[in-house]
Amino acid sequence: MEQIMEQMPIVLHSLNIGFLQTLKLFFVTLLGALPLGLLISFGSMSRFRPLGIFSKLVVGIVRGTPLMIQLLIIFYFPGLVLHNPIWGSGEAGRFTAASVSFILNYACYFSEIYRGGIQSVPIGQEEAGLVLGMTKTQIFFRVKLLQMIKRIVPPMSNEIITLVKDTSLARIIALQEIIWAGQAFMKGSQGISGQIWPLFFTAVYYLIFNGILTVLLSRLEKKLDYFR
Repeated sequence: MEQIMEQMPIVLHSLNIGFLQTLKLFFVTLLGALPLGLLISFGSMSRFRPLGIFSKLVVGIVRGTPLMIQLLIIFYFPGLVLHNPIWGSGEAGRFTAASVSFILNYACYFSEIYRGGIQSVPIGQEEAGLVLGMTKTQIFFRVKLLQMIKRIVPPMSNEIITLVKDTSLARIIALQEIIWAGQAFMKGSQGISGQIWPLFFTAVYYLIFNGILTVLLSRLEKKLDYFR
């Protein structure tokens, strides 16, 4: 116990640095995937057949393959196959590659949630808007959008919670997120080796962050109850 107390400041400092990397990847993914997912959903619903087929094909491939494989391909393919290592070998390059992989992956999942939300709004509301002289753009933003948001909050919340945990997959390309930091003390880091207890602390970080997100998303859902 005394040894653990001595090692605690070193471990917590390292975990805090790793958790900041995890948070950064989480927020960058959300900022990129939320708008991109909406664009992909419009492509999937497009009446322009080639665009619709292409969008659905991309979504099908991304949703049908593991995120870990996508991470490995996006990070290593340019260097090994194209002989153009665009990401570089540093931490910044790994983070960029991980961000691109996560944004593409989650945008495809979000696109299906968006599509379901948009198509769940009764068609009669669009027809009424057209009768009143509104354009389709006006109908979407003034009539459909808030109703769609209400419908997509629960499934979107599940995906966001999953994203928090999926960030741990970035260690497959040696991105030093929180689990990488915790696992390093098993192999040897900063004079500490053969210690598994730091991994339990990484679980606490995830539990607290997911708990905060769950509360915030629940409050958002309650605020949208006026559509019931």
